[in-house]
Amino acid sequence: MSASLPDLPLLAQSIKDWGHALGFAHVGIADVELGEHEQHLQRWLDAGHHGEMDYMAAHGTKRSRPAELIPGTLRVVSLRMDYLPGDTRMAQRLAQPEKAYVSRYALGRDYHKLVRKRVQHLADRIQEAIGPFGYRAFVDSAPVLEKAIAQQAGLGWIGKNTLLLNRKAGSYFFLAELFVDLPLPADEAQTSEHCGRCQACLDLCPTSAFVGPYQLDARRCISYLTIELRDAIPVELRPLIGNRVFGCDDCQIVCPWNRFAKSTGEDDFKPRHGLDNAELAALFLWDEKTFLSRTEGSPLRRAGYERWLRNLAVGLGNAPSTIAVIEALKARREHPSALVREHVQWALARHQVALE
Repeated sequence: MSASLPDLPLLAQSIKDWGHALGFAHVGIADVELGEHEQHLQRWLDAGHHGEMDYMAAHGTKRSRPAELIPGTLRVVSLRMDYLPGDTRMAQRLAQPEKAYVSRYALGRDYHKLVRKRVQHLADRIQEAIGPFGYRAFVDSAPVLEKAIAQQAGLGWIGKNTLLLNRKAGSYFFLAELFVDLPLPADEAQTSEHCGRCQACLDLCPTSAFVGPYQLDARRCISYLTIELRDAIPVELRPLIGNRVFGCDDCQIVCPWNRFAKSTGEDDFKPRHGLDNAELAALFLWDEKTFLSRTEGSPLRRAGYERWLRNLAVGLGNAPSTIAVIEALKARREHPSALVREHVQWALARHQVALE
């Protein structure tokens, strides 16, 4: 921390102003006591709802105690950046089973670099104003309870779908954090939630991944199945996935608060390579070189080529039995990956039954 403290209330307001100028729609300041969120996390882990995401349990209490993760941390600046790329016809794409549905956050460039750079710019601006201080910037890159911190900073409440919701902006946004060793005045936490009796997200989840309000079993979540899971997708869940090949937005699409979601002004988050209107069969015929070329700088790289084909095979198994769909599957029937072959065989068997 700098030797002489600045006017902290003035600095807190300046940080918010600088954050807004850098493209963040909401900036808040949280203290480092996350209270009941730590117990909620532990119950979730104890229930095994994290599936193969071992990293969620790998850091002990550091995830829920910012001052343990980064010693000296006194406050966390929580920042929100909207990502919804205009009218991407989400419900319409889900109703077109021959199309590939890619979660809206993944249609453009990977958000990590852009958002991380903006947070670093904010830290640089603070340093220009007050001199050296201790900080660390995070964008989904460390064991951080970002939604809990955002709630503490007044950015919204954690809804029944386990996402952070904001009355003026819905939930289509990224979160970032700047841990600081400055005793800034903390904002008032969002202690009330505004879901009321609504449980549309719970009722309409395609795979019934919610075991109750505020409780998500990731092992049934389509985002987990198509992004995090390394092995075969459970057979009983494949028909429920539909045409969702990377992530899922259903619990956001049906949330009434997303009527107020704001479109992004960031060109990097806008769709690339026609991924908001692509045919499953066409994507399935990409070779690995094409995949690597068209997913450069994209969140889709996280799945990798093999799992990308696995996901598309499931989508094709759920698609109408057209010539294009069946020929695309047959073209991968002898793929060198056993994982891909198994899902292709499942998909072809689905069409065989439909055609008999």
